[in-house]
Amino acid sequence: MSQTPQPTYLSIERAMEFIGDANGVLSLLKTLQQTLSDDLPRLQELLDKGEVYAANRILHQLKGFTPVFCVDSLVELVVKVEGMSKHAESSELNTAYAQLAPQLEALRQEVIDHLSQHSPA
Repeated sequence: MSQTPQPTYLSIERAMEFIGDANGVLSLLKTLQQTLSDDLPRLQELLDKGEVYAANRILHQLKGFTPVFCVDSLVELVVKVEGMSKHAESSELNTAYAQLAPQLEALRQEVIDHLSQHSPA
């Protein structure tokens, strides 16, 4: 049996502490996966256009779920970038998000992997 690598950014243990039930965690992970799949490309598109206010709305939503599902280091980075989106110049926010984006994409993939291993067929 092959060993699946431990997720870097996804914390199922933290999600269980918040939600308390494995089925609830799986249900919310499905929502999280859909949200990341929809919102990450949209967020990049908004940042590319310099639409900081609209980008802030998406970042604010990300800030809401990261404490439930993510390790502290990712939570801190999301909070930092979301905070910047309230006052930073577009170019400064783009630079900060460029550091965050690969981690959010890795999180999205970890969620997909977890769901594929733990959802009923």
